[in-house]
Amino acid sequence: MKLVLLFALLGLGTGALIAGIALGVVLTYRGSGIINLATGAVAMVAGYAFWSLKTGFFGFQLGTLPALAITLVVATGVGALMEVGAFRPLRTASPLAKLAASLGILLTAQAAMLLGFGTTVKAAPPILPSSAVAVVGLTVPVDRFILAGAVIVIAVGLAALYRWSRFGLATRAASENEVAAMLVGLSPNQLSMVNTLLASLVAGLMGVLAASLVQLNSTTLPLQIVPALAAALFARFTSFGIACAAGLLIGIAQSLMYYASTQSWFPTDQGNPLPGIQQLLVFLIIIIAMFWRGASLPGRGELVERRLPSVPLPERLLRSAVIAGVVCVVALIVFPYDFRQALITSLIGAIIVMSFVVITGYVGQISVVQLALSGVAGFTLSHLVTDAGIGFPLGPIIAVAVTTLLGVLVAVSALRVRGVSLAVVTLAAALAMEQFIFVNSTWGGGSGGSPAPSPHLFGVNLGPTASFRGLDGDQPSAVFGFLVLAVTLALGVYVANLRRTSLGRRMIAVRANERAAAAAGVHVRNVKLIAFGLSSFVAGVAGTLYAYNFGSISATRFSALTALGLIAFAYIGGITMVSGAVLAGLISTEALFPHAFDKWFGISGNWALLVGGLALIITLRVHPEGIAGANYQRKQRRRAAGRGSRLKAWSSRWRAEEPTATSEVKP
Repeated sequence: MKLVLLFALLGLGTGALIAGIALGVVLTYRGSGIINLATGAVAMVAGYAFWSLKTGFFGFQLGTLPALAITLVVATGVGALMEVGAFRPLRTASPLAKLAASLGILLTAQAAMLLGFGTTVKAAPPILPSSAVAVVGLTVPVDRFILAGAVIVIAVGLAALYRWSRFGLATRAASENEVAAMLVGLSPNQLSMVNTLLASLVAGLMGVLAASLVQLNSTTLPLQIVPALAAALFARFTSFGIACAAGLLIGIAQSLMYYASTQSWFPTDQGNPLPGIQQLLVFLIIIIAMFWRGASLPGRGELVERRLPSVPLPERLLRSAVIAGVVCVVALIVFPYDFRQALITSLIGAIIVMSFVVITGYVGQISVVQLALSGVAGFTLSHLVTDAGIGFPLGPIIAVAVTTLLGVLVAVSALRVRGVSLAVVTLAAALAMEQFIFVNSTWGGGSGGSPAPSPHLFGVNLGPTASFRGLDGDQPSAVFGFLVLAVTLALGVYVANLRRTSLGRRMIAVRANERAAAAAGVHVRNVKLIAFGLSSFVAGVAGTLYAYNFGSISATRFSALTALGLIAFAYIGGITMVSGAVLAGLISTEALFPHAFDKWFGISGNWALLVGGLALIITLRVHPEGIAGANYQRKQRRRAAGRGSRLKAWSSRWRAEEPTATSEVKP
């Protein structure tokens, strides 16, 4: 029993970090209505800044207090950049655009830290005392109590600020009714700026204080946003006290789960404790929070709220498919092996993004779990081939069926959830699947991955090792490229044509207004289930092709951060159009454009991630519809202008030829 109490007290440190990030999330939401996925990234930037100043990374070394003061200035500066560069221009944008903006900030910050400090884990210098205190016979580091006390004091101070100060009352008034707030002289922009700065300050402070307790790298601190979102959900993104308490309790629960993993009765994976239990716990906590506190977020009285990007009807499907097919066939034959591989990867990426087009573009459900579902299909295929000897085409069919079933189960568990709330749930689900399934050597591939032999049909090799390998004769084979191309074209035509069907029209109705759709006779529940099933099917197909493409499948390619990056590419391309999915596939990781930039200009890896994050923010500001959507609108304007000019010319000609009264009078 004493050990249980000890690990519970040790969990106060991680709990304080989670609670601090949760307080930052609540602050940002109350000020601007944005769920800032980059709050953990602010803590990461602050941790790296403090480490640099304390260790002399920049050529000079500072003491603790000066380094802390400069770090907090850096954190607030990051907050100001977020507000001015992304949040303020998108105040009247759709919730998806706002979420995507915070995602762009997260990717940019992560790439900047990777470029500046590399991938090596940094040992953060401790800022708190390293002594210990005795508690009921247990020796507990004093820094845990200091961290917990600090976050509690911050939560109490914020609660008092919002309850009794003029600023707090003004923020509450603006969040409830922006029009009325503006009429009495309040500025929503200024209130949003102050709240974002406070959120960055809190997140930066907790990132510095708790950095010595967790790993200081580009992944650990940013992903603390997932348990922080769970705490914020319990608080309904409004209560600082509940967010603080929930964050501390989540940290304690994770520590107790770690203690349980050291016991002999705990399930193991090749002699090690079963991985992903803590991430699975956070996912279950989020589900409980949704059902207990309500599935929807508290409403805000925005002045203007734009809807999701428009979903135009596709045009000239067969002609576009034939042209694209011919171009890709020629490219697969002519391209050298590396560009051929990049093109195949682009096609598979386009298929994955098509699943986002179905679930997010057509139905408006912001789901992050599609890439994880692709991973499920890939690992299932690998086990079917290696363990059961089930090859092509039965193996991929079974793997896709399993993925579709799992996607429908996810939909059933999330039917009461929509919009940004669904993004929170599916982000936690993606992280749980990554750690609990993919990293597990029994269910997934473990740290070494899982093999996927080339597909054969009637003795003919259709995989990357097939005999016909283009003009250069190197792998991957153009035959596999033809297979991927055929699947991509078939799915692309189907997804695009889906917009024209009765089901597609029902999807658009649900996307626009669920209550109005239900009143018109649309069965909203069934439409959502079908959409999740179709989206999961498309993602599963991509996962099987991915496994064949690389000959093996590993957890690192299906991480939650990779999934967030894929959503960024989907939004840049145009998340409501198949042409946008194709563009997203071309600019996704290891695809054609990044490979070309890497080979020709040396822009690779983290630089591509940095460019992608910045490009997402710029796209959201300049072309909220995405590149494909902006191109479609440009064509529509040209057509309208052409019709207008033709109508004007016809009208002028008609007036010129019309006989007048004077011309009919005889002299």
